[in-house]
Amino acid sequence: MTAPLMPRATAVWLVENTTLTFRQISVFCEIHELEIQAIADGDVSSNIRGLSPIDNGQLTWEEIRRCEADNKANLVPNEMERNVKAMNAKAKKILSPSQRQDKPAAILWFVKNYPLLKDSQICKLVGTTKPTITAIRNGTHKDSAVLRPKNPVMIGLCTEADIEKAVLAAQPKPVKEKKVKKTAAKKAVKKAATKVTKKTAAKKTTKKKTAAKKTVKKAAAKKATTKKTAAKKTTAKTKK
Repeated sequence: MTAPLMPRATAVWLVENTTLTFRQISVFCEIHELEIQAIADGDVSSNIRGLSPIDNGQLTWEEIRRCEADNKANLVPNEMERNVKAMNAKAKKILSPSQRQDKPAAILWFVKNYPLLKDSQICKLVGTTKPTITAIRNGTHKDSAVLRPKNPVMIGLCTEADIEKAVLAAQPKPVKEKKVKKTAAKKAVKKAATKVTKKTAAKKTTKKKTAAKKTVKKAAAKKATTKKTAAKKTTAKTKK
């Protein structure tokens, strides 16, 4: 059996949207059953967006329901899907008139299914120009009213491997754990330093307040002593 278009993306969709067993998805996508289980657990392919085999004409809901009812049955792809690899192998560099006409439909397929792809990537995959992509994105293309998305692999404009590479390249790169740990450590050190600085400043402020209070008390004591001495002298003079 020929694997479907973008097998991992298809497997992600089947795991998320059907009740098929891991074995059934494994056989259809030609991916090991343990990898299908890892996809279901979220351990692998978490950055891959699911690709519907229904929209691409690879499967029908009737076929999926048949296999959901019988876990021993295997998915049988549509005739078109069985010949995908043969179509790709026979595709020529010089495009036919029908292929050139279908380029806008292929661009619309990319825009709807993979919005993260850059215009430059779509240009390379389809063989088009950025103004055409912009017009299709904005809905200003002359054929926007009648345009329907078409899978570029089915048309023969690119291969499934090319799409997978482009999608993986477009995904945001995850932050390395080491950098995260270093950043967290730096923040912790800064916080500790800030706490120490605050404590030191608080101690200094307390010392200044204590010193000011002592100075005020000494001044008050001196004034009181001076008053007492003056009072004694006045009393002594009065007695005389």
